[in-house]
Amino acid sequence: MGRRAGGCDPGAEGRLSEAAHLPQVSGKLKADAPLAPLVWFKSGGAAEWLFEPKDLADLQGFLRDLDPSVPVMALGLGSNMIVRDGGVPGVVIRLGKAFAKVTFVDDVTLECGGGASGILVSSTARDNGIAGVEFLRSIPGTVGGFVRMNGGAYGGEVKDILIDCDVVLRDGSLVTLGNADLGYTYRHSELPEGAVVVAARFKGRPGEPEAIQAEMDRISASREASQPLRSKTGGSTFKNPEGHKAWQLVDEAGCRGLTLGGAQVSEKHTNFLLNVADATSSDIEALGEEVRRRVKEKSGVTLEWEIQRVGRSVDKK
Repeated sequence: MGRRAGGCDPGAEGRLSEAAHLPQVSGKLKADAPLAPLVWFKSGGAAEWLFEPKDLADLQGFLRDLDPSVPVMALGLGSNMIVRDGGVPGVVIRLGKAFAKVTFVDDVTLECGGGASGILVSSTARDNGIAGVEFLRSIPGTVGGFVRMNGGAYGGEVKDILIDCDVVLRDGSLVTLGNADLGYTYRHSELPEGAVVVAARFKGRPGEPEAIQAEMDRISASREASQPLRSKTGGSTFKNPEGHKAWQLVDEAGCRGLTLGGAQVSEKHTNFLLNVADATSSDIEALGEEVRRRVKEKSGVTLEWEIQRVGRSVDKK
């Protein structure tokens, strides 16, 4: 403790010298780092600190020496997240290229870094004749987020393919958790708070590269046709309630195209919210709450958020 942090931007130097709780790092550490450019909605406040570790040892040492009272949050591609306008307190950790590798283990297994994208995982699987992970092609995120949220689409979920994962806990220790340890349910795991997934093993099944590519193409075309992919969005907004489809409940409640401030319910897919006119995160979240209210009033069903909402509202200090 008390060591000055290194690897930071010069503008943060003054604050870092006063922040005794920030350990030495080899990677990049930046104060007051805007998060809007890093998330799909392109809205929200800054991270108090943004840390991109150089390697596993750098991440472990940082978390081990960081004051336990400082909150920690991992950030992937920010595709299913609302960062509130007041920003995120503590440290946001973003895994870079050192954690983005995918390697072939055997004829059905891949070793995937926590920062690897779904596109890289599915493409590597295809190249090595591993089927069963094509659905990851359609999820705009990273392995760490997939594991934490039990990411899924087009009939597949991470719980169906995960063997185990390597996780750095809040105290800096590295543990391996098996599929059963994560307590998977729909879009949820029991991964400890402040933990960072640094690697995962996925198991598929033998397949022909041509057939795997054809399935990936089918998924991509279906997604392109049904979802507003070229908009500032956060992906699927609400979980599908038991026995219902969220988009249908939203549509039946008359919310297609509904706007609030700069935010809008997509007309193409009503379970997507859009930033159409420099919306604030408050606009987006408030629109989501209004949709929930109208759906409850119309159908009696309470929609649950699927999108992560993190940080502080502007009226909270």
